[in-house]
Amino acid sequence: MNANGYVAFLLIGVAFVLIDGQILYRSGLGYLHKVYQSGPARSVMQLVTVLFHLVMLGMLALISTISVSTGMPVRDLVVRLGIILLVLAAAHGLTMAIVVWMRDRRRVEQVEEEIAADRTGAGSRDASVQPVANRETGTFGPYPT
Repeated sequence: MNANGYVAFLLIGVAFVLIDGQILYRSGLGYLHKVYQSGPARSVMQLVTVLFHLVMLGMLALISTISVSTGMPVRDLVVRLGIILLVLAAAHGLTMAIVVWMRDRRRVEQVEEEIAADRTGAGSRDASVQPVANRETGTFGPYPT
């Protein structure tokens, strides 16, 4: 691959990575807003997106060093772009799996917090509602009949 093809591959590859990173950030931010507040959701998604960009730009650099020689410069470029698109798809899927895992984990934490709040709230409710004896039937219940 000549210098022009190499530069074209790097520019196109970087554009693919940056565009996909922005798609991940924006869609993941909306996805995490349902379980996180605005500030923490943005921070979490920024960390995940930075990790995605670093990994993919590193992969792009490594793939650019692979020797592909089909005898046609355009075909060499297409083969390398195909490789980077497949790696990009795998990284996109892995990143979304991480975001889904983070959202599910936060949902579990929220449910546990709600259960704990209900338990502490139930104890105080039970203490305020005393059973009342029904003199006619000889039974106890929360409400007089």
